Amino acid sequence: MATATTPLGTFQTVQLTYHAADHVLHVEFNRPDKLNAMTKQFWRELRTCFVNLATHTLSADAAADAWDVRAVVVSGGAASKAFSAGLDLVEFASGFFEGGDDIARGAMRFLAGVDLAQDTFTAMERCPQPVIAAVHGACIGAGVDLIAACDIRLCSSDALFSVKEVDVGLAADLGTLQRLPRVVGNHSWIREVSYTGRTFGAAEARAVGLVSGAAESVGAGHAAVVEEAMRLARMIAAKSPVAVAGTKNVLIHARDHSVAEGLKYVGLWNASMLRSGDLAMAMQASLAKKRPKFAKL
Repeated sequence: MATATTPLGTFQTVQLTYHAADHVLHVEFNRPDKLNAMTKQFWRELRTCFVNLATHTLSADAAADAWDVRAVVVSGGAASKAFSAGLDLVEFASGFFEGGDDIARGAMRFLAGVDLAQDTFTAMERCPQPVIAAVHGACIGAGVDLIAACDIRLCSSDALFSVKEVDVGLAADLGTLQRLPRVVGNHSWIREVSYTGRTFGAAEARAVGLVSGAAESVGAGHAAVVEEAMRLARMIAAKSPVAVAGTKNVLIHARDHSVAEGLKYVGLWNASMLRSGDLAMAMQASLAKKRPKFAKL
């Protein structure tokens, strides 16, 4: 794998392409020979990417106005036959149970690895910019954990999904069992696919609400789904970045709190965020029937 240095860091297992004119960042997984199976290095790099994006942490030699990102597309990369085969079982078997015969020490090392992976997907969820998953081919195990943390999920007509962890002797522990019930809402279906580990396709994923674009609206392969994801990302990136980030923040808060708490929260949020110049700019542009040009977050 080649190493690439970007304003957000230096990476091997992910490849970043910034489309400046559209304010869209394309994050592609870069382990095609392993079907993008996830390793500790992958989780570290993906986490660094999204934490730095959220905190506006750029490399020392990056220009101050570098990478004005307003939407993110995540894909498996054109060179891979799959979005992700899930956990790298070779690394899992050799490195996750370090600690010798001491059960407590082994458990603590295992938990450290789980925390790293969980924090990575949570960083994607908490990133102010909307994250769109563009799934092609297989999306297995930890791949489902990852897309469950994304704002929007699209898939190609040839996509296949599986909550596979039960087939390798464990409960999914990176977010599927926590986020998927909130994403889909059909607990019977979620329990069925989680208990059986069975594979399901694009049409079923669309029918239950796991993805918002599949089969009839998106063609087969990586290029087709990425094209649709980029189209959607450009639409989002054209909006006020303050309004979009605020909407994402409020939606996450509403998911985890009562309606009454959510209403109070959004009131307090807008009490400060409506002081942004984006409000006046959006109104003026609408009246003039022109596209507004918003400042960087």
